[in-house]
Amino acid sequence: MSSPLAPPRSFLWSRRIFLTLLTGFVLVPVYVMVSSSLKPLADVTGTFRWLPSELTVRPYIDIWSTVPLARYFVNSLVVAGAATVCSVVIAVFSAYAVSRYDFRGKRVFTVTVLSTQMFPGILFLLPLFLIYVNIGNATGIALFGSRGGLILTYLTFSLPFSIWMLIGYFDSVPRDLDEAALVDGCGPLGALFRIVVPAAVPGIVAVAVYAFMTAWGEVLFASVMTNDTTRTLAVGLQGYSTLNDVYWNQIMAASLVVSVPVVAGFLLLQRYLVAGLTAGAVK
Repeated sequence: MSSPLAPPRSFLWSRRIFLTLLTGFVLVPVYVMVSSSLKPLADVTGTFRWLPSELTVRPYIDIWSTVPLARYFVNSLVVAGAATVCSVVIAVFSAYAVSRYDFRGKRVFTVTVLSTQMFPGILFLLPLFLIYVNIGNATGIALFGSRGGLILTYLTFSLPFSIWMLIGYFDSVPRDLDEAALVDGCGPLGALFRIVVPAAVPGIVAVAVYAFMTAWGEVLFASVMTNDTTRTLAVGLQGYSTLNDVYWNQIMAASLVVSVPVVAGFLLLQRYLVAGLTAGAVK
């Protein structure tokens, strides 16, 4: 006999149907991408078949020679990794100061940091372009077309959200732990690195994953702020489309290859990411 608190059978069947349709909606594009990456170009450009008539791994070999994919891969790793490290370090110190100390303009700073997320990124494209060009002309520091300039650009997007999320997470760490550390002889930095940071590892990991994913897949600024030597993967994939042909099978293969680091990192850090997002959202 079913429990009186059990949901009705119609609800269970509706949920199953909805989840089945949602799963198919997610997995069908992935299957098309994988199957297309294993087909010859003639099969991909012809009539689509759910079951490939011929399987080949040649696209996964050709993607490295058609465009300098390895160089783009290194550029993306350097830019995304540096932006992630800088974002985490700056956000930790900033969020700790806001969470633990009272100072003039604290509320204005918090609101300003959060309000920057309201504006679309394209509004900052032309101003940053002009700033980088003028700095290069005045000082000789090449920010436009360099990895360093792209890293600074990505910090303008990842830092505000990172600071805001870590403020909420640090607020959830009891201040009694800081006071106990200060009584034991730790200074403010000692309390931060010995007490607060270990307790806030899930939040810090969530910030790192967010910053990395933001930098890894960004297209708009990378297409303007880079050149042939500093181009990232998100922009470099356009090289598989030429005036004469579009190598769809190589595009699918390259898309799968460049997605591996993000997917693997997300799966490994998933429990930290969920814990960090939920703890940082609720005070």
